[in-house]
Order: sequence, then C-alpha cells, then structure tokens
Amino acid sequence: MGRFFYIQVIWKDELNYLALDQWTREIPVVAERGKIFDRNGELLAGNSTAYSVYARANAVKDAEYTAQFLTAALGLTYEDVYAKLTDKKKSEITIVKSAEKSLVEKIAGANVAGIYYARDNVRLYPYGDLACQVLGFTSYDKSGTTGIEQYYNKYLAGENGEVLFETDLVGVDIEGSVAKYMPAKDGLSARLTLDYRIQALAEEVMKRAMETSKAKGVQCVILDPSDFEILAMVNLPSYDLNDVPRNDLETLNALSRNSLVCDIYEPGSTFKIITAAANIEEGLRGNPSALAQNHIYPSARTRTVDGTTIKCWSDHANGKHSNQTLAEALNNSCNPCFVDIALSLGKETFYDYLQAFRFGNTTGIDFAGETIGMLLPESTVRDCDLARIGFGQTIAVSPLQLACAAAAAVNGGYYYAPRLVTEIFAEDGSVRERTQKSLVGRTVSEDASRILSEMLEGVVRDGSGKKAYIEGYRVAGKTGTAQKYENGHIAQGKYVSSFLGYFPAHDPRYLALVIIDEPQGQYYGSTVAAPCAEEIFRGIIDVNQIKPYTAIGE
Repeated sequence: MGRFFYIQVIWKDELNYLALDQWTREIPVVAERGKIFDRNGELLAGNSTAYSVYARANAVKDAEYTAQFLTAALGLTYEDVYAKLTDKKKSEITIVKSAEKSLVEKIAGANVAGIYYARDNVRLYPYGDLACQVLGFTSYDKSGTTGIEQYYNKYLAGENGEVLFETDLVGVDIEGSVAKYMPAKDGLSARLTLDYRIQALAEEVMKRAMETSKAKGVQCVILDPSDFEILAMVNLPSYDLNDVPRNDLETLNALSRNSLVCDIYEPGSTFKIITAAANIEEGLRGNPSALAQNHIYPSARTRTVDGTTIKCWSDHANGKHSNQTLAEALNNSCNPCFVDIALSLGKETFYDYLQAFRFGNTTGIDFAGETIGMLLPESTVRDCDLARIGFGQTIAVSPLQLACAAAAAVNGGYYYAPRLVTEIFAEDGSVRERTQKSLVGRTVSEDASRILSEMLEGVVRDGSGKKAYIEGYRVAGKTGTAQKYENGHIAQGKYVSSFLGYFPAHDPRYLALVIIDEPQGQYYGSTVAAPCAEEIFRGIIDVNQIKPYTAIGE
C-alpha cells in the first residue's frame, strides 16, 4: 500500500511527464520576443517573422526523395540533408532556421512525410548601429546576450510553446491522431529612457569628431540631472546590430562593450567639479580648514608635496593665473589651486565626499557589468595621492560615474540611481513593471550646488569652456585634458580630451559628458571636446524647440 501511494501520488507528475514524452513528439512554437522602444514610442528592436523546418527521421518514408526536395526548396547541400534524415538516433532534427514564409508554404503544400515547420522570429533593429552597445543583441537561441537584451531578458524572452504529435515508440505518427497545440506566451516590451532623436544627433556629432581628430575612439553620455534618466549613450566605433560579427569574438567584444558603464579612465580636470563642490560645502558649514570662496590662491606654478612636484599646464608667464579665486581657478583649470583645496580638506573629509558622490561604488544603473572604478583605500592614501586626486589624477572612474557625480553636484545635491528603462508593458499596453525616480543620497547642499553652478557657468562664458557657449541658454561646464598612462608611465603624445557641460545652469535638464580618446593634432578638451557639446546642445534645443532662458525670464 505504501508503494502504491508513492507511485500514484508522490511520483505521479514525473511518471506522467515520462509517459507523455514517450508517446509524443514536440515541435517548438517560438515565442515572439518583446519589443524595445525609446521614450517617445519609436521602435528600436523588433522582430520579423520567419520559420524553422524540422524532420523526424523515423517518420520520413523516402529519405532520398525528401532530401532532394528539401535541397531544391531550401538551397541546402544534399549530403547534409540526407545525413540528417537518416540519423535514427535523434528524435527531431533541425533542417533550417529563419526560412522565409514562401519557402515554408512550398514545403507545406507538398505534404512530405516526416517534415514539420514552426514559426520562428528574427530580431530586427530598424536603426542598425544606433545605440548598439546599449540595446545589445541576442544569441542564436533568441536569448539576450548583451545590453538591454540581456539585462531584461526575463521579460523580453517570453515562453515557448509546442505542438505535440502522438507517435509510436520509434517516433512514427499514429494514424488518425490529432496534434495538440500549446501556444507560446510572447515576451513583454520595454520602454527606454533613451530619446532616439538625441541619440542619433549625438552619434552624428561624435562620428564627425572622431573622423576630424583621427581619434582612437569617442564617447558621450547625456542624462537629465533632475532624475538621472539616460537620454543617450554613444560609443564609437560601433557595429550594425543586424549584422553582428559573431565569427570574430575579439572584434565583437570590443565593439559591443558599453565602455561608458564598464570601463574606467583618469578624468583629469573635469573632476575638479567634485573637488570644488566639496570645498564650497565645507566652507558653508564653517569648516575652518576649508579655503573660503574668495580665498586668493598663490600664483606659483608648482606645488611640492611629499617630494613630488605638481605643475600647472600653464607656464604662468606674464601674470597668468596670478592671485586667483576659486571661480578663476575653475576658469583657468589651474591644478595647483585644487592641490591646495584637497590638502586643506584633508583625507578624511575629502574621502567622505568621494563616497557621497559614489566613487569606488556602482551608480546602480540597470545594466550588467558596471565597474566600481578605482579609488585608493583611504588608509593607504598619502598627501601626494590626495593632492593628485584633487585635480583628477590617481583616481579612475567610469564616464557614467563622473556624469552622475557632476549631476549630483549641480542639481541641488541629489544623487539618483540612473535608469535606462522606465517600464515593461504587454502588447495591450498594460504596464507590468515601472521604475521610479530613486534618490540614493545627498552630496552637497542646494546653496553649495547653486554657487558651484554659477562658477561653472563662468567657465563657459569667460574661461576654458568658451567653445560650448550658446547665447541665451546659460550653458555651464568644465573642460578636461588628461595624459594617458601605459605600463605605469606617461604615454607621450596620448591624451583623453573631455568636456562635461549642462544647461540651463540655474535648472539643469541636459548634461553631457564628451570624451575624445587620443585625438591627433589639437588635444585640449577646450578645443576638441567642448565644440562637440555645443553642437549637441544646439541640436537638443532645435529638437525640443527650447526657447532662450534669458528671453523668458528667470
């Protein structure tokens, strides 16, 4: 009685499955993968219908005729098809995938014994290489491999169905039996924060910059500082998502990598935004060690810390960079001034701010493979290290980390989790998952943020960021030119030129970080990167028909 109970009750489901598997054969019904749209409803990833053709060797009555027929219909090799049709060891054999409907209709009309077909899907990307590293691609089995396709695969994939045929033990159809259809559950769709118009605009601008400067590569991330929604992500060179170079893994890995999220670099002078924010905040808090906003920095070109001499990029000749305030130091991008700030704040206080700005940690973006950057452990930092961190050396960050930190410095001091997807929804429009604006923490006060933004607006109006200036739109920002290192030494003639800017300065809505890797000829961020940001901002103004801020009052 105990054995009877075990077989009938406990073992029941497994035995039913084994019995079903024994007297049926399955043909898969592939679920339609969910679509991916931009924030405006523009289709970025969809599907085209295709079909897969299968065979059951045991059900094929004339292998030679069937092989000849399939060879002619599908353009295959007779020997390969014949070998599959005569392989009795396998139940179902895939003859071809992603066949056109007209070919499958021809096969179906011939009613050849042992040959079956089922709907398949081919992933289609209407814009080719647009945002290719963000969207990602799928594998041969239609599961997400990289990017959004991978991160949100559990929603996009759906569940495959199948058609069940009753057969005998060797797989031959039972005469008079009726096939059972188990429908597939199509995947859910995703709506991104990306704006394909801004994405296309940024890609066009950055592509020209790459060609003009003969750079190794270029990058750009654009986000909304009010909620950290990502509006565009550009990594060039890129590739066509409809023609993924799967046969060259090294090339594929390089081109499909979203370096804005996954890779790090020394930011150089754009990092001075963070150092300045920390100093302004400490000054407002009454910290006696913080240098006051109107502090006059010595005009000497160098600072010596722990026996290490740190120089300004300028030779300080003819009174250049003499007796500077913090605003002027930002305008001139004078390294020694930021050395003074970092040392005056001290390791403990400065590291508190670095952690508040989430350096050495992830931003929390909904994307796989995000790096935490490289921040020296506080216990190991010497004064000479602290001095260099103050102007963006001896620290490595991802471009996304820097963009988010800068946004949190100028938007009132609010650090939000950046997002790429706003909602997951079904075909009927019903929303299944929705992501909300998520506050991670505070960085500086609103007063400190306002003061900093006024200074950064001056950098674009009067300082090194002049080539990003747009009359009436209150653009603010900071330039950067960082030397590259190879094998622990400075690589002569190799630079990373950048510009981090946003507008309007009093109420930031669009922030862009532009990076030009190893430009040839001119290499200063002020002359190479800032003009790209200006062109992108002008494009955004045109696309969204934004009126001049000074014209409507503040």
